[in-house]
Amino acid sequence: MKTRITELLGIQYPVIQGAMAWIANGDLAAAVSEAGGLGIIAGGAAPAEVIRAEIHKARAATRKPIGMNIMLLSPNADDLAKLAVEEKIEVITTGAGNPGKYLGDWKAAGIKIIPVVASVALAKRMERAGADAVIAEGMEAGGHIGETTSMALLPQVVDAVEIPVIGAGGVGDGRGMAAMLALGAEGVQCGTIFLTAAECPISDKYRELVLKASDISTVVTGRANGHPVRALKSPLTRKCLVLEKQGDDRSLEEIETMTSGSLRRAVQEGDFAEGTFMSGQIAGLLNEPTTCTAILDKLVGGAQAILADRATRFGKEG
Repeated sequence: MKTRITELLGIQYPVIQGAMAWIANGDLAAAVSEAGGLGIIAGGAAPAEVIRAEIHKARAATRKPIGMNIMLLSPNADDLAKLAVEEKIEVITTGAGNPGKYLGDWKAAGIKIIPVVASVALAKRMERAGADAVIAEGMEAGGHIGETTSMALLPQVVDAVEIPVIGAGGVGDGRGMAAMLALGAEGVQCGTIFLTAAECPISDKYRELVLKASDISTVVTGRANGHPVRALKSPLTRKCLVLEKQGDDRSLEEIETMTSGSLRRAVQEGDFAEGTFMSGQIAGLLNEPTTCTAILDKLVGGAQAILADRATRFGKEG
């Protein structure tokens, strides 16, 4: 499947693995890249030397392109921006801010720059700044989200910019990928679906919760403080929602204290009581363990079959 994204990034399939903090390490990124997509190492709030080690781990496992995500609100963002140049990272995705001050150095190093956007305005700003593509992420996604659905956001972003657009949020199988392509995307970014992969370094409890999830198993917390996050329902999310309803400063401070380090506790310890198990709404589609190769084959093969079938069927009926 060739699109401007596969040509831009030098990959076989137009599928990017989402940058999930504490999850998207060198092993997962290498497995996705080896399978034909683009693996991403999540910088999160980690120190540069920690991420350098993950890059080296990925490089030892694959010669194919790998990417790195920089959360621009991270206290280590400046160091990670320099690290990407030093380590000759092929692709950078960004979130939680404007990467403008880094673009010159990244461009000079030949790095492809693909910001994650949740609005048309930000997509247009990133195009003017020199981004090579954008990822339009709908609120169906797991983790930090915007307020617009993929169905509504994606075609508006596609119409607003000339650079390639990648769709994210709500892709759980070939049907989801086909829908994104039909809306004008030239690739997809997936996160939740990779939580089911054997190469994904999450706790057994985390994986169990994803595989047992239904269509109503996720909830959004954090709207009260302006930082909405989608995660699987748990004792911690219930506590957060109760405190958010109170709406006072003391309650919001308590939420900050409770959630600090909660993603790490979910990923590494499987702490159901105190962990935040970030997941997108498509978790209900996922019911069995798999591998990165199988995921890529299912996504791309399924999308191709659906699009070919629809073209034939509606062509004849027309």
